[in-house]
Amino acid sequence: MSVAAGGNRGVFVAVVGPSGAGKDSIMRLAAEMLADDKAIHFVRRVITRDDTADEAHDTLIVDDFLAAKANGAFALSWQANGLHYGIPASVRDDIGAGKVVIANASRDMAQDIKTLFPRAIIIHITASVETLRARLLARGREDAEAVDLRLARSLMLEQGFTADIRIENNGALESATKQFIHSILALKPGAQTGAAGRDTAVAMRRA
Repeated sequence: MSVAAGGNRGVFVAVVGPSGAGKDSIMRLAAEMLADDKAIHFVRRVITRDDTADEAHDTLIVDDFLAAKANGAFALSWQANGLHYGIPASVRDDIGAGKVVIANASRDMAQDIKTLFPRAIIIHITASVETLRARLLARGREDAEAVDLRLARSLMLEQGFTADIRIENNGALESATKQFIHSILALKPGAQTGAAGRDTAVAMRRA
């Protein structure tokens, strides 16, 4: 994993959580609903795998990814599940312009993100083990044994993990997305959104 220097005017929002929690679905729906808000930017990641229906991203082969990384193309990069992930360096400009920048990230990178970005918020989207298992099986990428192994690893990461905002996505997607959007809007300059906004402001002061 590696990090690089970043801006300090805007807010970097790292969305993390286990596979099957619905991070991509929530972010995709939220991005559609907030498309006209120029103060909010959803990051398009670079990944060393083909584009999927779950998440639109840019694709590089491993050699090209590593070359891009060496040339400073990423503000943040890491490895997981045999893949390389990168957050484009352009997010520094968006943060410097005072935008709320939102990216799908890794729980393993949470501390690095807090160090890298002076104003960073970690949003943890999760679900019950039963819900996660059902979603992973329905996805059809892995058999039951592989899914159980993935869940076991995920549960180990969950132990002791703390975030600024936690969203449980066990029910309707719209409900969790509403919570997510409410949290994002609370980060905009001058936002007044009630208790959630106050909780987020406290988290910002602690960041």
